[in-house]
Amino acid sequence: MSHVKTNAMRILDREKINYDIITYDSSDGKIDGISVTKKLGENPKFVYKTLVLQGNSGDIYIFVTPVEDEIDLKKAAAAAGEKNVKMVAVKDIMKLTGYIRGGCSPIGMKKHYKTFVNTSALDIEKIIVSGGKIGTQIEILTEDLAKVASCEFKDFIK
Repeated sequence: MSHVKTNAMRILDREKINYDIITYDSSDGKIDGISVTKKLGENPKFVYKTLVLQGNSGDIYIFVTPVEDEIDLKKAAAAAGEKNVKMVAVKDIMKLTGYIRGGCSPIGMKKHYKTFVNTSALDIEKIIVSGGKIGTQIEILTEDLAKVASCEFKDFIK
């Protein structure tokens, strides 16, 4: 089965990083992390969601966190070196990242933003993140994600 390459996939191909494409049916509109994990039949500890936050400074930050966990905004602010951070409005995600909600990959955004992956990812060999469009996920070695997205590992979940 051929897949339309997303920006994330083109970057991984260019960097010669191995990854697997995992697709799921999104026709029911259930694209939240927990629903996607169930559709994939995966252990939720391997599936991560990409969150876009903004600090008091106006800077944008990317936080990649397990789908079952909730981000702690105080810990996220500390990780980013900000006094406070808040979630970016859904309507602004496309303008900032080039991706839409439910298809926001930490790889290949329109601009590189400082990216943090929760330290829980250090305990797993492979991580599953959005492939850059709804219905598509990428499974990649955690160390390769860190390299290609220039991630820092920090603890920022509740």
